[in-house]
Amino acid sequence: MGSAARAEALSPQTTSRPLRAWQQTALAQYEEASPKDFLVTATPGAGKTTFALTLASRLLARREVARVVVVCPTDHLRLQWADAADAMGIVLDPGLTNAVGPVRAGTQGYVTTYAQVAGKPMLHAARCTSVKTLVILDEVHHAGDGLSWGEAAEEAFGMAARRLCLTGTPFRTKPDERIPFVRYEEDTFEGDAGERGVGLVSRADYTYGYKEALADNVVRPVVFAAYTGTSRWRNSAGEVVAASLSEAGTRSVEMQAWRTALDPKGQWVPHVIAAMDDRITHLRESGMPDAAGLILASDQDDARAYAKIVRRVTGKAPELILSDDPKASKKIERFATGSARIAVCVRMISEGVDVPRAAVLAWMTSYRTPLFFAQAVGRVVRSRSPHESATVFLPAVRPLLSLAASMEEQRNHVMPPPRTQPDEELEALDLPPREPREGEMKQWEALEADARFAHVLHSGTAHTGEGSGPAVVVGEEEEEFLGIPGLLTPAQTAALLAKRDDELRMRIAASHRADAEDFMLVEDHPDEDDAGRSWRDAAELRREINKLVNRVAARTSQPQAVVHTQLRQAVPGPPSASASVDVLRARRERLRTML
Repeated sequence: MGSAARAEALSPQTTSRPLRAWQQTALAQYEEASPKDFLVTATPGAGKTTFALTLASRLLARREVARVVVVCPTDHLRLQWADAADAMGIVLDPGLTNAVGPVRAGTQGYVTTYAQVAGKPMLHAARCTSVKTLVILDEVHHAGDGLSWGEAAEEAFGMAARRLCLTGTPFRTKPDERIPFVRYEEDTFEGDAGERGVGLVSRADYTYGYKEALADNVVRPVVFAAYTGTSRWRNSAGEVVAASLSEAGTRSVEMQAWRTALDPKGQWVPHVIAAMDDRITHLRESGMPDAAGLILASDQDDARAYAKIVRRVTGKAPELILSDDPKASKKIERFATGSARIAVCVRMISEGVDVPRAAVLAWMTSYRTPLFFAQAVGRVVRSRSPHESATVFLPAVRPLLSLAASMEEQRNHVMPPPRTQPDEELEALDLPPREPREGEMKQWEALEADARFAHVLHSGTAHTGEGSGPAVVVGEEEEEFLGIPGLLTPAQTAALLAKRDDELRMRIAASHRADAEDFMLVEDHPDEDDAGRSWRDAAELRREINKLVNRVAARTSQPQAVVHTQLRQAVPGPPSASASVDVLRARRERLRTML
């Protein structure tokens, strides 16, 4: 191919769609400065890959570089980058290993991973200095994932002609930790426990946040649907403890209630999966015929168990995507281009993976860092048309509600990438493991958990759909545009989700009514029969109390937690989650007098 033909093939006009406004602005800023290092922070789904490859094609066409090397977190993303580059006329080799010395002939570069670079940094340094090279470091915060990764990246690419760093969210590091090729500024921050500290915040050369992307219709608006429920578990002392996800007093109790809700043996998971499936059906009937959902699990055991629940609840097997499965990349590609309704995964689809038809996410994992949350939610916000929205189902626990409330805010920093040993990292990210190690006494046991719709989170405010004003009427046409700003208010959205949750609960109850009646008619076990009735009565009373508390809170403009506190003062006793039927009935009557 001649130089003129090659320049034409590599020109930005070969992109499959016009550049977005932010991409054009960022490219103009880069070309005006012509820097050695450039960091772009763009919200997940904004189009960082297209921006980077357009820049690469221009630098190649002008002969300012002769090679492109992309470094990304996972093997699957290597294939994704290579395919995207091929569509723009750039041939990048995704299979070049450390065992192969030179870059293969007929290519303009290759795609590798941070782990592979750490294996032989000097090899990559030789490849990048033999000719002028542009190095694209995708999700550059991963250069801090291992003690040696940052050092290896600096050793490998420190002498490269150009470096472009990309990330989906700003990130923070400790004062003595620096990821190479990134500029930092000092920053004071407040941790999860309220402690204050000083760290370093990455400073981007160009930033494109979620708010800007939402205004440009680049990403979908997100509806966060929080689900509460009562969890019951046996603690290390053998005592049975019950608590509501949204009413747990202490952080420890909240975590145990959350942990129990995520247990596959309870009813919280099947109920939320049924609600998620109902939402997918509604999207498919309302203009998104290929709409799909993602379920994020904490570990592979949970993922397998959730997959079985999906099949039982929906009648269709989901795509099960596990990190140690050699076919994981093919499964992701099959799900992205296929028609399957749901995929269950651990962390495989948390970052960088492009599944545009995924519009529903069920958060059934214990991960709770801001960086992971933003990247995972980013999998369902990629916009394809102006009338699409995303829905995230999540437990109504404070750590997740706080992260959801901050999605529409421009964050200055997030949690630093972990630089710990594997066990310490899991402890930092996860709830404690459910099962004890071999030889240890069993310290904890999940018993059961139910689920019910709690509220929609909008701009940091919880909307239950109930209030003292006139009833909210939502018609069929409005339902089709659930979550689209300007067509449904947050209260209407909450009312619709609450209505559909009640309908779902009635369908579930109807399907089990015959079994329940058979159980109630068993004469050989009257004590068990009474216990069964007592538990069902208590569960129904708790649901009534929560609805009444929501109504009182809306009428008096008080937080729900304040109403619960006043209720316990008026009718003394344990929290509603563990109170007797008599106490619950008294509290219900007290709430009725407050309306």
